[in-house]
Amino acid sequence: MKNEINPAGFWVRFFASILDNLIVFLPLSILVYFITDHIPYYSEEFWSWNLLYYVYLVAIPLMWSGYVIGKKIMGIKIKRMDGEKLTLFNMVLREIVSLFLLSYITFGVSMIVSVFLVIFREDKRGIHDLIAGTRVVHVN
Repeated sequence: MKNEINPAGFWVRFFASILDNLIVFLPLSILVYFITDHIPYYSEEFWSWNLLYYVYLVAIPLMWSGYVIGKKIMGIKIKRMDGEKLTLFNMVLREIVSLFLLSYITFGVSMIVSVFLVIFREDKRGIHDLIAGTRVVHVN
């Protein structure tokens, strides 16, 4: 299969993330601002905003076969290494344990290492992909 040998690199992932923020979270931030007079994305008191963000990153790929909105637009998706369907366990390991908690514990160093792994590894897998047994591939 073409998508088995066509891993998605750093820039396409980066732009997919920007699209997610522009399409999903910017409008929600504006709406919440008008309702509460606070900008939830930047305010420490809105822990629920981070919770909503991670629920989106975990749940939507499970319901939408490896896509979030930004990835769908960019023509990339998250897949398991063994080709099986993504599970809640995969996505929690990928998004919450590997991206959020590990980055928090390492003061962001793991995120920087992940960027370099995605840039320089042939399979374009970051720490979060290695831990969760996932990869991001082009679907065209």
